[in-house]
Amino acid sequence: MKYQKILITGGAGFVGANLAIDFKKKYPQLTVIALDNLKRRGAELNINRLKEKGVEFVHGDVRCPEDLSGLDLGKNFLMIECSAEPSVLAGVNSSPEYLLNTNLMGAINCFEMARKSRADVIFLSTSRVYPIEPLTKLKYKETPTRYALDEKQPLVGVSEKGISEKFSLEGARSLYGATKLCSELIFQEYQAAYGLRGVINRCGVITGPWQMGKVDQGVVVLWMARHFFGGNLSYIGYGGKGKQVRDFIHVKDLFDLLDQQVGRIDKYDGQVFNVGGGVENSFSLLELTRLCRQVTDKKIKLGAVKETRPNDIRIYLTDSEKVKEATGWKPKIGLEKTLEDIHRWLIDNRDLLAPILS
Repeated sequence: MKYQKILITGGAGFVGANLAIDFKKKYPQLTVIALDNLKRRGAELNINRLKEKGVEFVHGDVRCPEDLSGLDLGKNFLMIECSAEPSVLAGVNSSPEYLLNTNLMGAINCFEMARKSRADVIFLSTSRVYPIEPLTKLKYKETPTRYALDEKQPLVGVSEKGISEKFSLEGARSLYGATKLCSELIFQEYQAAYGLRGVINRCGVITGPWQMGKVDQGVVVLWMARHFFGGNLSYIGYGGKGKQVRDFIHVKDLFDLLDQQVGRIDKYDGQVFNVGGGVENSFSLLELTRLCRQVTDKKIKLGAVKETRPNDIRIYLTDSEKVKEATGWKPKIGLEKTLEDIHRWLIDNRDLLAPILS
């Protein structure tokens, strides 16, 4: 490890906290700092986890430049920027102010800190940078349990493997996706103008233990938690069949990728990668239900809402061939093992999690 310190913004969130703990575990000599404003419910549960593993926690907000400039990190450090309001429904029926200030202005504040400190940056972006209307034009077929992409597609950058980095960025994508794409563009300008080194990872669904799943973000944990604690769920949109599809990666697979990128930032500098599980690590809601029932040995009531929500997509699969060829990385943890990990976490922390996830 060439760095002496790693700063992880959004460091008490699901992704940030898991990355912080794993980096500290693999590199005990490394100083790992997790900065978070603790706005998302459940983030406070990670404070003790972080401290117990030797990660320094700082209560701060990327919206406030002073919270960043007040950190004395020196020059030889890496920033992993994963602070975000992660909901694709943010700003749909409410003000977008917090979303814009956190995801866009917060990212700019982080890049400015990196510029002043000459820090390297890994920026966690999202597959939601790809516009919705072109995604709705993908050719698909319907199977008994899911929608599947056709081999031949009318648009560049898409195949039966999924969406590649060559897919068009023209069109609307949700306010959430727009903030992340704007941040990508600004980061690339910082790289060109100031010589910042860094990598952009456009991640699809990331999941695993310690994610506080909600209807609009964290669907895998939400599904497992409802089966575990009891409660109702609904298949929403596309006729209420539950056949819409997403791919995913376990958060530990994400760590494995970032660990490689951190170790060879000079090699991957300036690259943009789509990061996801692809067809092999994908699921429909119907298939997710079946596996949750299998792992928990429980059934719950499932409703159906035919109307599709704003900003939703019938099928999204990540074509990660570029990052696989560049790094040799590929996801190792499949859906059943991921659900077993989440189930064990729910069992081990039932009393702690019940007020949030039940």
